[in-house]
Amino acid sequence: MTTQDIDPTPPGTDPEPRPSLRIRAAEALALLIGVFVFYTSFFGAFETLNQRASFVAMIVAMAVLLYPTGGGRRWRPLGIALDAAMGGWVLVSALYVIANFERIMVQLPFAEPLDVWLGFGTLLVVLELARRTASLVFPIIVGGMVAYAFFGDLIPGAFGHRGFDAFYITEVMFLSDRGLWGMLVSIASTTLAAFILFGALLLHTGAGQTFFDLSARAGGASPGGAAKIATIASGLFGSISGSSVANIATTGNFTIPLMKRLRYPASFAGGVEAVASTGGQLAPPIMGTAAFVMAELVGVNYWTIAAVAFLPAALFYLGVFTTVHLIAKRTGLGQVSGEDLPDWRAAANWRRLAPIFAGIAGLAWGICNGNSIQLTACYGMIGIMLAFTVATLSGGGSIGEVVRTLVRAFRDGGKGVVIVGILLVAAQVFVAMVNLTGVGVAVTSQILAVAGDNIWVIAGIMAVVCLIAGMGLPTSAAYVLVAAVFAPVLIQQGLDPVMVHLFVLYYAALSVITPPVCVAVFVSATIAEAPWLKVARDTLRLGGTAYALPMLFIAYPGLLLQGGAEAIAHAILSGVVFVLAVANLFAGQPVVRLGPLAPVLWIGVAVLALLPGWTASVAALALLVAAYAPGLGRPARAT
Repeated sequence: MTTQDIDPTPPGTDPEPRPSLRIRAAEALALLIGVFVFYTSFFGAFETLNQRASFVAMIVAMAVLLYPTGGGRRWRPLGIALDAAMGGWVLVSALYVIANFERIMVQLPFAEPLDVWLGFGTLLVVLELARRTASLVFPIIVGGMVAYAFFGDLIPGAFGHRGFDAFYITEVMFLSDRGLWGMLVSIASTTLAAFILFGALLLHTGAGQTFFDLSARAGGASPGGAAKIATIASGLFGSISGSSVANIATTGNFTIPLMKRLRYPASFAGGVEAVASTGGQLAPPIMGTAAFVMAELVGVNYWTIAAVAFLPAALFYLGVFTTVHLIAKRTGLGQVSGEDLPDWRAAANWRRLAPIFAGIAGLAWGICNGNSIQLTACYGMIGIMLAFTVATLSGGGSIGEVVRTLVRAFRDGGKGVVIVGILLVAAQVFVAMVNLTGVGVAVTSQILAVAGDNIWVIAGIMAVVCLIAGMGLPTSAAYVLVAAVFAPVLIQQGLDPVMVHLFVLYYAALSVITPPVCVAVFVSATIAEAPWLKVARDTLRLGGTAYALPMLFIAYPGLLLQGGAEAIAHAILSGVVFVLAVANLFAGQPVVRLGPLAPVLWIGVAVLALLPGWTASVAALALLVAAYAPGLGRPARAT
């Protein structure tokens, strides 16, 4: 393998112009962040506030370099001064916290005016950078929660509280490990950053192209082959990238034009990519980034989250894959021709597969040794780097080529930490204010007053709230905001916390494809050059099963590996039948003898699959089989 496989540059082209000082500084700082992540993963993190404050200072500096004020405008010099002031303010705050680490952790000091200025100034910088990197919605929500902490005494009724002054809020937000330097920041700077760097190394050493080629060989030759390639490749890539939008922008630039070239409707091509990329965040073993946050919030091992998420993710992609296949068969969507498919031998070449398998082996070694998550990720990184070095040198490459590739990977890993890091710093302030004001308890009591003890009504309200609250936000941020306020409602009903948080995560992820603020759909529609409403329609049709999956967690806890072998087997049977029925429904699959009443059959099968007991599940399976049996659901073959 060579760097041509990763970042091809046509021979004879002019070299790119020398990057600006800002870009070079950003690349150097990104490399420093990557090295910081690798070092602290291998040797262990620094003392709590020292680790977190150092991390925040670096990602803030990186963010102002990557997302400058007034870039390309006449008043850019003023923007440079503002960005320098923002980065300098947070650097001073971080150094202040590091210098006073022992006093903050041991004495729990009272806030002084200097602390208030540093604390609220840092918060404003973080919120401004959250606006630049994500959207205006997120800083408004976080800022609103801080204002709620200030003025709660002016609010009547159940949502009122005694109110807190600037000094007390500063003590929580700045002079403790609960706010700007809190638990979510610890996750971002350790486990989450380690796996982002792991993913960057994996992709730069050729995994992205390998995933695409293997996906093409696996599904490209069947009906709707190009759409199946998109489904498989986007799922594999998305589990690493952790962002639907980033996933679409990467794999979508290959898969969407391929589908359009085979005369797939542009809106359908965009819909396939949007829903498949979204599901990648829910697919183990890496699950994007939100799973690490969930593990910390719930208080369980990350690998427990990955294990319980396996069956739901499999059902998610079974639903998407089946819907794509049925629509392709019914509408005649073509397969990819043999000459357009990559050669099996090239796709499965040991040099291309070695970094992937070595990375997985490194993770397995760390798990078997019982190491921390970040050290486990570090073993995976070491495996990738060693395997890539051997594969490159044995294929005629040079050590310089290896170094350049790994440096690019470390730089991209450092950049990849920035957005999610900034959002989690702001989200931690939100969580701190929720805990300080007790608003979560107030929300729980109000929802229970409306829904009583009916779990299904509560779950329905929660689903709608998650979809609305997550619109326009990255999945990790949306999940944290909703989980902090609303997860206790279902947990209070006796449901398992892991189940509840996975429920919230699913709807937080689906919010990016849910109209009207469906960011992933907008990006996919832009690449497909199709009206976003049509892309949204096809996205909802292809991903229809995903919206019902979290409800199955409540009906069948066995899907999350709870309740023993029989409960798990029953959950798998019911889940598969339900997903296939809903896929047939949204694909418009006909049943010959029923004519226009075919949807009634599919709905009936889905409802039966949801009912408790083996009898209903077996009956649902029998109806599903009958719908495809010759002479019953479809015409018998002519003899």
